[in-house]
Amino acid sequence: MTTGEGRAQTVAGLNALPHAERLEYMRVLVPPALRERFHISSEFMDPAGRLLLHWTGKENSNTVEIALFHEVGAPDPLLYFHLTDTLNQQIHVLLTVLNDPQSPRFNVDKMPDGGRTHFGVFKRNVAAEVAAMQAGLAPGQIHKGLRALTPLTEAFEAFVQRLGHSMYFVEPLFYHNAVIFERNGFAYQQGLRWMLSLNTRFSPGGDLPPRLDGSTPFRMAEAAHSIRGRSWAIHDGILGEPFTGVTMYKRIGQPAGISTFPDGNW
Repeated sequence: MTTGEGRAQTVAGLNALPHAERLEYMRVLVPPALRERFHISSEFMDPAGRLLLHWTGKENSNTVEIALFHEVGAPDPLLYFHLTDTLNQQIHVLLTVLNDPQSPRFNVDKMPDGGRTHFGVFKRNVAAEVAAMQAGLAPGQIHKGLRALTPLTEAFEAFVQRLGHSMYFVEPLFYHNAVIFERNGFAYQQGLRWMLSLNTRFSPGGDLPPRLDGSTPFRMAEAAHSIRGRSWAIHDGILGEPFTGVTMYKRIGQPAGISTFPDGNW
């Protein structure tokens, strides 16, 4: 850990700051182009002066949920982070969501009765997932993304540096998240061998192509050749086990150059 420019160096430190000082960190964390696109002020308010930033983190807590909405009353955030401190006081990203809130919504996060699915990890709204997949979305997505991962990654690294760190950790929830993180310079703390083995297993001669037998909409033969297709098949249980146990990290300014699916397209 290096010396940061701001007062806080941890998530717990951020939670202890007054609102005005937190906003200084948020201005670093949120790409300016994103605020400009949705007419969000530097105080994270709409043109009417209403706050669009929701900060859920108690003063003595080492975890926080940060949600930025594009308008008051929107059902889903434009940008969402769930952050925590590791035992070594490093920044660990448990979940990041970047939605296009003006695109159609797919209810993969809830059952028809309103019960939560936790993005399909614990329960699945299969009808909503099929519709989402057919619309070009990946597992867990309720809206299309904004295709802004690169500027968001750059902003997050500036945020981490302001906290005084030279690296941070992420926990990919799905297979496609891990591959996209690779392409943005991340390395593996754990899970690299498993990810490499998945590429072998999905390749010709592996044990997974025969299971892509069309028995469900998520198990079509062409799924083996794309990041999104593999991710849906894995989400559908083709491995016989969930996608878990993968943790990645990024050293700021040092892309790792790892690719476990070199020829894969989206």
